[in-house]
Amino acid sequence: MVKDGNVAVVLQTGRAPSVSVESAVVVAGVKKSFGLKPVLRRIDFVLPRGERLALLGANGAGKTTLLRLLAGLSKASSGTLCIDGLDTREHAQEVRARVGLVAHQTYAYEELSALENLLFFARLYDVAQARERSLALLEHVGLTRRANERVSTFSRGQLQRLAWARALLHNPSLLLLDEPDTGLDQQGNALVDTLLNEHYTSGGSIIFTTHQLERVLRLSDRVLILAGGRVAYQATTADLTLETLQQAYQEVVR
Repeated sequence: MVKDGNVAVVLQTGRAPSVSVESAVVVAGVKKSFGLKPVLRRIDFVLPRGERLALLGANGAGKTTLLRLLAGLSKASSGTLCIDGLDTREHAQEVRARVGLVAHQTYAYEELSALENLLFFARLYDVAQARERSLALLEHVGLTRRANERVSTFSRGQLQRLAWARALLHNPSLLLLDEPDTGLDQQGNALVDTLLNEHYTSGGSIIFTTHQLERVLRLSDRVLILAGGRVAYQATTADLTLETLQQAYQEVVR
């Protein structure tokens, strides 16, 4: 049974959430297996537009797999995923144009410079004024001085900053962030908070994974915990304290 922290999302009735254009994300009856190994056994949830969802769970709970499905990098074994009312299977190209992804893999071409990487992705997304947009983002993430240097010389933190610039390049409506602070120092973490808040205040939606529970309360409107390939807990963060969130996490993940 889903433990619910005062969130009404039809899950307790056993029915899948319905698709709505007012929803940034609808995940209904989604299952994913790799060979004979099930990773996601059944996932159902809705994220309203303009809200932020923190996705929690132990390593191997299926968080990264779920984000890859939403980003169109993998296909569900069954079930439906919709972004802004568009089915990810039927409208794959349109969905990709609405999504910005920051993952453990940076998807950067090491033989190219930071600027060349962004210009390459700008062509894929048909970004207007691509050079100006790319340079502005490199400045925003603190990479102006390294704009023309090969990515192969970048540190992990610098690669993560470049990944953020790429994710924001085409002004996506939804950000999918898999531990977006990976490899960043304190200054980099502050930058992540700034970028998250900027996207949120501009009306964008966000799903992010993290192991830092205190950041969940600051940076999300909803929290969802995966365990055993299912949604084991969900709540609105306004109804939580750090203590109650820690308790819920420990009970679910133990």
